[in-house]
Amino acid sequence: MRFSSGRDYLAQPHKAVTIFGMSGVGKTTLGRRLRGQDWFLYSVDYRIGTRYMNEHIVDNFKREAMKVPLLRQLLRSDSIYISSNITFENLDPLATYLGKPGDPDRGGLSFAEYRERQAQHRHGEIRALLDVPEFIHKAGDIYGYDHFLCDTGGSLCEVINFDNPADPVIQTLTDNTLLLYIEGTREHVAMLIERFRKAPKPMYYQPAFLRRIWEEYMAERGLTDEREVDPDDFTVWGFERLIHHRIPRYEKIARRWGYTVSMDDVQKVENEADFNNLVARAIDAAGV
Repeated sequence: MRFSSGRDYLAQPHKAVTIFGMSGVGKTTLGRRLRGQDWFLYSVDYRIGTRYMNEHIVDNFKREAMKVPLLRQLLRSDSIYISSNITFENLDPLATYLGKPGDPDRGGLSFAEYRERQAQHRHGEIRALLDVPEFIHKAGDIYGYDHFLCDTGGSLCEVINFDNPADPVIQTLTDNTLLLYIEGTREHVAMLIERFRKAPKPMYYQPAFLRRIWEEYMAERGLTDEREVDPDDFTVWGFERLIHHRIPRYEKIARRWGYTVSMDDVQKVENEADFNNLVARAIDAAGV
């Protein structure tokens, strides 16, 4: 969704915005602030975890529980119930299920299993993004919200086919929302990488990119058996490459279909008026 001017955007009685960018640029904080001001917050990661991967996540919990004799007995007699308690603020069940590839004695998955879970995530993310129009309707029809904010998480740029002008994900988002890229700073990228080194977490990778960096990692470390891979070491090694892989893709989305604001400006947003004025300025700047 493009606008001729910031004034045109401000005049819209029902606004719908999709925000995207790296982890830590302020997407979640922004969503939390607008959520209390007549904006319906749609979290793509939450939708993935609760709708499209919930069964995979819970089944994995059950597999682990079945290794414990007492829990095995209770599960088989339907005496206990296991579920995933994903919330907007806590997506750990989803991240834990994605896992990390490598040595099983260090908590790693086989590369084949890891790729299968990545494929499940990709399917879930695409489906969750295609659900945006349905939830725009629900936001107004059921809950009475005037405005809609879609928080895409960090991997929107990985599920778009830039070579397909009819790519269903980008077409759905541009037909129904304004795309807003929250751009990080160099200092933020460095901080993010350093923070990740201290606490590596599972990530989603585009399939061809994952295959390439896995092979590069194995060659660089002189490894021939995936069971020799330290899961955390690969995850940290891959994360820095993932960040630099994603940034130009974010920028391409913004240039082709959306607008760009800085994370510094987003951090200054305190309310709905601040946000709308920020978007309006970005629209006017893009038109210069």
